[in-house]
Amino acid sequence: MAQSSSAKKVAKLASRGKGKKVRFSGGTTFPAIIAVACIAMLALITYAKASMPGVETGEPQPGTTWTMAYGIKVCDLELNSLDGSATELDRDASTGDPEAVAAGGTDNDGLIHYHAVAGGNTGGRAKLGVFLDVYGIKLSDNKLEVPAAIGYGDTTSWNIDSGDVFKGTPCEGKKADIRVRVWKQCGSGEFEDKVTDFRNLRFTNNGMTFMIAVVPADEKDIPLPTSSTSLSKYVPTCGASSATTTAPVDTTAPVDTTAPGDSTVPADSTVPDSTEAATTTAPATATT
Repeated sequence: MAQSSSAKKVAKLASRGKGKKVRFSGGTTFPAIIAVACIAMLALITYAKASMPGVETGEPQPGTTWTMAYGIKVCDLELNSLDGSATELDRDASTGDPEAVAAGGTDNDGLIHYHAVAGGNTGGRAKLGVFLDVYGIKLSDNKLEVPAAIGYGDTTSWNIDSGDVFKGTPCEGKKADIRVRVWKQCGSGEFEDKVTDFRNLRFTNNGMTFMIAVVPADEKDIPLPTSSTSLSKYVPTCGASSATTTAPVDTTAPVDTTAPGDSTVPADSTVPDSTEAATTTAPATATT
C-alpha cells in the first residue's frame, strides 16, 4: 500500500508540471546582465565612431590661408593663368592677388589661394578638384578641358584617347600622356608624377606646387610653373624656391665671365714685362 501511495503522489506532481515553462534558478538576473552588457557594448561602439577624426578635420580650417602655385602645360607651351575675381572669395579656393580681386578687379597671378570656409572643404577635403571646379577646368585620366580664355590657340580640350592631340604643335604625331607633377615642399627639387585620380590630389601644406601637363609619353622635362617664383610673397619659407630657380644664372654667369677675365689680364700683362726685360738685356750684353 505504501508503494502504491508513493507512486500516486509522483504521478500527481508530474501532472501538475505539464505545460509549465522551466525557469532558471536565478530568476531574471542573468538575462538582465546580458542585456545590459549588450547595450553598453553598442554605446561604446557608437562613441568610438563619433570620436574618430573625420575627413574634414585637420588643416586647412576656416581662418587658415594656404597659397600654392599651379600651371597648365600642353606640349611645350605653358598656358596663360586663370583670371580670378572677387566672386570667388567666398569659395574655398580662388586665384589672383587677393587685394586686387577684393577691390573689384581681376588678376591672374598663377597661384591658388585656399581659404576654407565654414562647412566647406576643410581638412582632408581640401583637394585639387575643389580649385578646378571653381574655374570650370575638367581633368581626368584621359582628358583635360580648360576655359577658352586660356586655351592653346583655338584648342581648349585634349583627349589623349582620340587621335593626335598635338596636331598643330611641335609635338605633333607623338603619343600623349596626362600627368600632374607635384612639388610638396617649395625650395625642394623633389617631386612626384601622378598619372591618375588627379582631382583627389590633396592640399597637405602651404607652398605646394602643381603642374598639370599634357605632354609626350616619353617627356621627362616638366619644369616648375612660372608662378612658383611668386610664392615667397605669401609664404616666407618659400624664399628658397626662387633662389633655386635663379641660382644657376646668378652664380654661374659671374664665375664664367669675371674669373677668366681677372686671371687672364694679369697673365697677359706679366708675360710681356718679362719678355721685354729679357730682350733689352740681351742686346746690352752683346754690345759690351
